Amino acid sequence: MTSLTQKIHFAPAFPIPDYLVGEVQSKLAYVDENIRAAQVSPNGDDIQLTFGNAIDEEEKKLIESKVQRVVTSLVKGAFKPKVQILEDYLDRPLPYREDPMAELLRRGELSEEASGVYALGPLLTRLINWFESRFVALADSFSAQPYRFPTLIPARYMERVGYFRAFPHSLSFATHLHSELDNIDQFAQHAACDEQGNLNVPMERFAQFKALLSPAVCYHLYFALADKPLPNGRVTATAVGNCFRYESSNLTSLERLWNFTMREVIFVGPKEFVLENREIARQRMQKVFAEIGLAYRVESANDPFFIGEFRKQVAFQSAFQLKYEIRARLPFKDSTLAVGSYNYHQDFFGRHLNITLPDGSPTHTGCVAFGLERIAFAFLAQFGFDTAKWPKVIKESI
Repeated sequence: MTSLTQKIHFAPAFPIPDYLVGEVQSKLAYVDENIRAAQVSPNGDDIQLTFGNAIDEEEKKLIESKVQRVVTSLVKGAFKPKVQILEDYLDRPLPYREDPMAELLRRGELSEEASGVYALGPLLTRLINWFESRFVALADSFSAQPYRFPTLIPARYMERVGYFRAFPHSLSFATHLHSELDNIDQFAQHAACDEQGNLNVPMERFAQFKALLSPAVCYHLYFALADKPLPNGRVTATAVGNCFRYESSNLTSLERLWNFTMREVIFVGPKEFVLENREIARQRMQKVFAEIGLAYRVESANDPFFIGEFRKQVAFQSAFQLKYEIRARLPFKDSTLAVGSYNYHQDFFGRHLNITLPDGSPTHTGCVAFGLERIAFAFLAQFGFDTAKWPKVIKESI
């Protein structure tokens, strides 16, 4: 095929309602590996896919059938979830309206190592350190015990909690060469990357996947507590870690990273204990965000389930108000970005992992999670690079 950019339009099998436009658009990235970008029109009656190569008629028909599968799975029979807003400070005055990515790259504050993978410079690192100090202070206010967790997570753990079914599209797998001398020697002699950075090595040289790159911090704690009574009937913990969620062509800027960092405060215990502390955490963070004048909203939300699980899981999360996102304003695109969340899992992990209370009933779990790169990005999108216009409490600290 000739190497070029080609745009193809499709009419969706069902009109895409406004509240699902973003969800459908994000899932279209997984229709075909050659998709460079996907765009759903604001009124939901047109889908545009951009390819990095020419598409013939046979391929186009196959791609369209996959597009319609995505649309049908997400849209047919869908209902608009009621969005509950707990806090709304989106209209706070802000001094900056530009996309900070260009300036970050110009200053050398970002170095793109791969799609969705960046090295961060001193300014971003100091900003992240400042925000994390506030999140650690939140953890300390609950006397949370500190933990350190590995980057790898066993595949058998993820299977146990149904992650393969709910989020297959975002998984990142870890493997190694078969431990056999000739295999290793052949790899050492012939391994090379092509122009796109792909390592051209036959898959049979690699061992089967027993581990994945961890998609979340709190999972490690739940697995550590599995199959035994909960000590003292409750646990409050905190940890920071690298997380990995692959998002295909959706990996753009610091808004969506393949490799990102999360700080979490995690609650395990009776239902009332988890819900009460989740609410206390929200109220305490409300004061922190007020102190720096962050423009944001806290609203009910859902996790990015894959198409087969989407409608069922979203309806469940919405009905029981299990997830609230902290959505910071991005003035340069008149949009918002989720920079953190307040989560309640009910007794899901308690039941699936056999974590029990003293009376033998399954524990409930919840966590407060903050994306460190995202909140630093959102701050710069709101306050820019002139430190004279930064909030005093940050300006004086970094």
